[in-house]
Amino acid sequence: MKKYQGSYLSYFLMYMFYYLSMALFSGLISVYLMDKGYKASDVSLVVSSSFILSMITQPFIGNLCDRFDKKIVNGILLSIAGIFGVIFIFVNHIYMIAFVYSLVLAILNGVNSIIERMATVSSHKYGLIRIWGTIGYASGSQLSGLIYRYISPEAMYVFFVVGMVLCAIGIFGTQDVKEIEEKGKEKTSMKDVFLNKKLIFYILITCIFYGMTNVNSIYLPAMYQHNGLTISQATTVIFAGSMMELPVILLSRYYMNKIGNKQLLILTFLLLMIQFMTYAFIPYVMIQVIVTFLTKSVATMAFIMINMKVIATIIDSQHQISALSIVSTFKSFSSIIFQALAGYLIDLYSYQFFYIFLFGFAVIGLVLCIIYKIPSGNEHRLFD
Repeated sequence: MKKYQGSYLSYFLMYMFYYLSMALFSGLISVYLMDKGYKASDVSLVVSSSFILSMITQPFIGNLCDRFDKKIVNGILLSIAGIFGVIFIFVNHIYMIAFVYSLVLAILNGVNSIIERMATVSSHKYGLIRIWGTIGYASGSQLSGLIYRYISPEAMYVFFVVGMVLCAIGIFGTQDVKEIEEKGKEKTSMKDVFLNKKLIFYILITCIFYGMTNVNSIYLPAMYQHNGLTISQATTVIFAGSMMELPVILLSRYYMNKIGNKQLLILTFLLLMIQFMTYAFIPYVMIQVIVTFLTKSVATMAFIMINMKVIATIIDSQHQISALSIVSTFKSFSSIIFQALAGYLIDLYSYQFFYIFLFGFAVIGLVLCIIYKIPSGNEHRLFD
């Protein structure tokens, strides 16, 4: 048992099955609800509710982890998520679906930041741990499609519970890092963070990016199903695209430390423009599949690392955690707005119109990145 504490195996279990479970529970939610007869606006209600509850519960979960043992808190939270994952199978009223789905997602989103923190202060390289998150989510996307088609849609949530158990086993095996965290604690002024003009401008860019990418992730499987692919084929496309995160992570030290913040932001928005333009204006599924593979996960994974680099560049070290939490809050807020709009656009018009809408915002985001004045940040060498 002592050998297991702090072992690479424990971090593998934690990351692999956290992200696999996340994909199982939320990856096909749009297809799952629409196949039950609900409209896209109903899907938006469910997903938007999860973002609202996440905004409320995330600080509360963080406070619990500060006051009590992180492993015990997260173990209890994952157990609650597993229980409500089973309950989700049996609820049929849209408001109860929204409540149960939101509660599970709020727990998973709250636990996420703690898991990331555990990984960054472990004795293992962050990149070698983070790749299992990518593999886990990709595997979960593929597995959910197979379960949905060959077993039953409800069976996805049974496998979700199994994933929660394995993730909890991994968390209990991680090394206790409480001393390390407390050692570097400093009092921070939220006023200094809020008055930072570069941060305010960056939050606007972040809201557009995550609003678009989160809503795209929800409706992409349904769009492919609408265009003639089966669920298993759609999830295979997403699985293959997710695996493109691996080279983005493993090769990050070759480009993240050499290309400036502004140029990196511009490149990610160019990828989004290509992606949404293809979905909106090119009606050939094979071309859409290729573009998904080459752009979707590449842009989102790159932005996760860009976010850390930008915050390290524009915010002093003692305020960076506060800044990251603010960005995360606005990320959820923008996702609520985009989810609400997306459902009605798809119901009233079409998936094509929905992606024209996203393409327009990608252009706006690109313009903001071009006029954004920010240092390169290459001196921080975060990804060596």
